[in-house]
Amino acid sequence: MATGVKIPINYAQAAESLRTLLKLKGSPVAFRFATKKEEIPAGMEKLDKTIRHCSMVGLARNEGKIFYSTVENHECNGGAWSLGLKELTETLKTGDFYFKLGKFESSAACKRTIDRVAHLNPGDTYATMYAPLEKAPFDPQVVIVVASPWAMLKLSQSTLFRVGGRIHAEFAGIQSVCADSCAQTYLNGKVNFSLGCDGSRKFSGI
Repeated sequence: MATGVKIPINYAQAAESLRTLLKLKGSPVAFRFATKKEEIPAGMEKLDKTIRHCSMVGLARNEGKIFYSTVENHECNGGAWSLGLKELTETLKTGDFYFKLGKFESSAACKRTIDRVAHLNPGDTYATMYAPLEKAPFDPQVVIVVASPWAMLKLSQSTLFRVGGRIHAEFAGIQSVCADSCAQTYLNGKVNFSLGCDGSRKFSGI
């Protein structure tokens, strides 16, 4: 198992608590960035198809799959970019991509959004790793919980129970599982809440 925490955590027990108390459908998903091949646990299989990151999360969450994926496995260019696997495409950089899809009134509005999407530097990531939290062969850097609004309320209350203050959710309605849930949380170390996006709802069952 890759070492990433100083205090050992019983992930199976944590997953069971989350599933039971939050009445989850499926498992919490353990996610980790690998900067080089040597960081991937021995025996962990590479994904054998090309799909979106949000669909990969769905495989771990709903089917109990444990795997890693490299850039050629990632179908969504925006997702692969935000996760540090590849350069941002020109149509995303200029704002034309989402503008032409009708997501924004202008390409300028789209560009203002894209410029603020959380992302790792292109090439920082060799692979992304996924597993149900209870069976993770690595220490996750992010735990993704797909849940009902009631369960998200309980998660926000439990967060404030520990640290107090206010919950500041940051999302854009695009790139929700890749940028909002993984890249942003990894980069700033803060809990985040997202409403999902059209892509994740269509391709991963959110």
